[in-house]
Amino acid sequence: MRTTARSAVAADGAVAADGAVAADGAVAADGAVAADGAVAADGAATAPNPRPPPPLSADPPLPEDTYDALLALLTEVTPVVRPLPPDSALLDVRGATRCFGRTPAELAELIRVRALARYGVDCTVGIAANPLLARAAAQDGPPGATTCVTDAAFLAHRPATALPGVGPATARTLAAYGLDTVGRIAAAPLPALQRILGAAAGRTLHERAHGIDPTPVTPDARTRSTAAEHRFAADELDPARRRRALLALADRLGARLRGDGRVAGGLTLTVRYADGSATTRTRTLAEPTAHTPALTAVAYALHDALGLQRARVRAVALRAPRSSATPNRPRTS
Repeated sequence: MRTTARSAVAADGAVAADGAVAADGAVAADGAVAADGAVAADGAATAPNPRPPPPLSADPPLPEDTYDALLALLTEVTPVVRPLPPDSALLDVRGATRCFGRTPAELAELIRVRALARYGVDCTVGIAANPLLARAAAQDGPPGATTCVTDAAFLAHRPATALPGVGPATARTLAAYGLDTVGRIAAAPLPALQRILGAAAGRTLHERAHGIDPTPVTPDARTRSTAAEHRFAADELDPARRRRALLALADRLGARLRGDGRVAGGLTLTVRYADGSATTRTRTLAEPTAHTPALTAVAYALHDALGLQRARVRAVALRAPRSSATPNRPRTS
């Protein structure tokens, strides 16, 4: 079975590769390989017509060693790569366009061809002016293709939760004012958003809804981690079933950590919804551990804090950074 991945190439020097190699393609495994280097830089093409997010595929999650190999492949194009585990990354390709004498779109095709030839990973690439737009372009793009966008108009149909920083609670607050899509948020006056969310949060949301993302791409070494994901057979609305899935994932993570002689210093929960959006929350553990009960308690707390009500959940995933080895127990005589 060929693994698929979504890659987003951001036009303004950001190449976002929603590399979601396994799952959803782009958002699926949270694997976007985003390249903040404006791959399509200066804007290659016109924005695509709005379309619903692609359905989740049955492909298995991207293996960790394959993800590492893909990151190495990206550094062949540009050294400015920021990994976004488990299968995404941000690339700044402004320098690469001059070095290779190729446009962002041509660099995106180079990445796609090499990924498919070497590792059987079929990337879906998005090209835009910044990381936000690039990743969204990859998420909305058809599998195994390159999508170029030049403005934020294509964001209009997406739900409010598609914007960074908008979780279920904030989305419910916005929905109470009729602001349930990015387009409606963008059309709202800045003062109105600031009255609803506060001055700083309102301004940030206003900028994001208009496709403004000044976030730079900062190279960073990948933090190795252990992850597990559960995909529901149908959109899951029952919190009890989601908690049972988290229990199984925490048990799986704990077993892997103990088998590797490692402990986790934190836990990250990712919840993917029927509309293609996702929410990610991270919590640092009071004490590094590999014990299943402790991991389960944190997973439950993260899930409950989201306050999901009538949310149609397609998948849940847990990721634990393998930050340190299990400390040696003191010897007794």
